[in-house]
Amino acid sequence: MNQAKTEQAELQKMLGTLEQENNQLRDDQAELVRQNAVLQEKLNAALDGTGLCLWEQHIPSGNLTMFNMEWGSLLGYTIDELAAHVDSWKGNLHPEDRDWVVANFEDHVKGKTDSYQVTHRMLHKDGSVSWVSDRGRIVEFDAHGQPIRMMGTHIDITQEKRYELGLAELAHKDPLTGLLNRKALMEAFELSKLQLGAGGALLFIDLDDFKANNDHYGHKFGDSLLIRIANTLTSYLGSTTDIARLGGDEFVVLYPSKSRVQLETVANAMLQLFAQPLNIENHSIKVGLSIGIAVFGKNELFSDVYEQADKAMYQVKRQGKNCFKLCS
Repeated sequence: MNQAKTEQAELQKMLGTLEQENNQLRDDQAELVRQNAVLQEKLNAALDGTGLCLWEQHIPSGNLTMFNMEWGSLLGYTIDELAAHVDSWKGNLHPEDRDWVVANFEDHVKGKTDSYQVTHRMLHKDGSVSWVSDRGRIVEFDAHGQPIRMMGTHIDITQEKRYELGLAELAHKDPLTGLLNRKALMEAFELSKLQLGAGGALLFIDLDDFKANNDHYGHKFGDSLLIRIANTLTSYLGSTTDIARLGGDEFVVLYPSKSRVQLETVANAMLQLFAQPLNIENHSIKVGLSIGIAVFGKNELFSDVYEQADKAMYQVKRQGKNCFKLCS
């Protein structure tokens, strides 16, 4: 009888100990869950602050998971609108980037590269273009060495890319008119020599009496006039012809032909563009163009061709202005 009571007491004690240990384990688990939630919040805050998101792809199925951001949110979609799958990702790549980006991705999956790392464009739901920096690496293989899981990061760098492209454009554009500057014109000249087997021509244009009008009506008037001239030339010559403003009232046209007939036709047409008075800042003025034209081949230097066209333009100035001269 005493033996049974003793065993029962020991059993009760053991059950009490097990219950305490079980309660402690539950408390420990709850604390781990709480700590994990805190760490997850900190991680998400850190990642959200940089615009970085973590992604994982299950290679066999193609299913994608984003850990700290809703799938599709970077492109303006909801999960119902855009399936979390690698095919959806491929479908929203910019058409000009799709082939090489997918090839880079598949090269890593096939083991040809150590990692996947690209900067490319994607199409946003609203039709705009987003720039992203994407990188990843296979993190799990099956028993046969085939890839199972790939993890990586994805960050929207659209603002940075726009700033970078803006700086590049500023470096090659005249800030007032948006035309090419001297540096960009020289680069276009060298490129044209490679592309134009028969050569081309440089048309140097100087506005007649610009300084007098600018001094009389003011610099705001002068700027408005230069912008009007640039827009009119661009509208007539089209996007296939390079046009530059080299400062002041000097414009240069890089024309893709050295046919005398074509150049004379173009020069006369440009003079006719300004045959009628222009209304600028509520002032009606007559605009004249003095145009010097020099042709070039593949061995010509920009400085030499520019000087020839400049000299031809000054001959027009001396002979009465508002005309053109083609170097013989």
